[in-house]
Amino acid sequence: MSISTAVPVGEASASPTGPPGGRARFAWTTRRRDQLAGYLFIAPQLAGSLVFVFLPLGLVFWYSLHEWNVLAGTFEYTGGENYSRVLDDPTLRGVLAATAAFSTGLVVFNLSLALFLAVLLNQRMRGTVLFRTLFFSPVVVSLVAWTIVWGFLLQDNGGVNGALQLVGVDGPNWLRGDNTAMLSVIVVQVLKNVGLNMVLFLAALQGVPADLYEAASIDGAGRIRQFWRITVPMISPTILLTSIITVVGSLQVFAQIAVLTQGGPGTSTTVLVYYLYQQAFQFHQFGYGATLSVLLFAIVLVLTIVQWRMRRRWVFHES
Repeated sequence: MSISTAVPVGEASASPTGPPGGRARFAWTTRRRDQLAGYLFIAPQLAGSLVFVFLPLGLVFWYSLHEWNVLAGTFEYTGGENYSRVLDDPTLRGVLAATAAFSTGLVVFNLSLALFLAVLLNQRMRGTVLFRTLFFSPVVVSLVAWTIVWGFLLQDNGGVNGALQLVGVDGPNWLRGDNTAMLSVIVVQVLKNVGLNMVLFLAALQGVPADLYEAASIDGAGRIRQFWRITVPMISPTILLTSIITVVGSLQVFAQIAVLTQGGPGTSTTVLVYYLYQQAFQFHQFGYGATLSVLLFAIVLVLTIVQWRMRRRWVFHES
């Protein structure tokens, strides 16, 4: 005879997936352990970004809505007055023009020279390792030391004019001429950082399959046609990367201007970052300086987005 056991009504039976009463027990699965490990790994970077990136950006925007006089100890809310001043500032137009001229010259000369050097050093010739080291060494040199040395070389009686006098050329005062000051700063910056882009281009060139060049040679394509039809499309992702890095870096230049020209002659080499520094730390107009910082951030953001959106038109494998 079988004996049946009755379960009282309202009393839940124990299940393997949860405790009595129907409440599910937290399952410490492998997936959740992996997720927790991932969050712990990114926590230091996330905390650093919040403290040193997003919080300062928020404070800069907050300061741009105020007039902060450190010497007088005043901090007054002005609303959009600083932004109206940006639109009416007559000096700012020349500053933006100088910034555009510097950025354009730096990007064009830097990328062109870096790609030219990378193509040359990608050939199988003697001494390529030595020349790679020679062109890359300025990248690891202190920026201030590099700029100070070039400041002495570009003086009226400096080393550059001394070398020109050996061939009968009377050189100008490079850092004090209206037409030569900006060019001098651009050349100094190009020589400082061209090695970094050269190494990036060289790595990209070494990843291009040799079979493509062999097939193009069989079809009768010359070196120039191979360069434009094979080399440039294959390394276009690296070109995009270097262009974004160079554009952003050109808009943040400060030490070169401060050491070489101090924004002169006049305001011909006063770029936006140096003008921001003058307003905030020389004239103690921190509210207006913060507003210029917001303007700089907006310019960098817009240019980066434009370059990223245009990649689909010319970057290989992008659609």
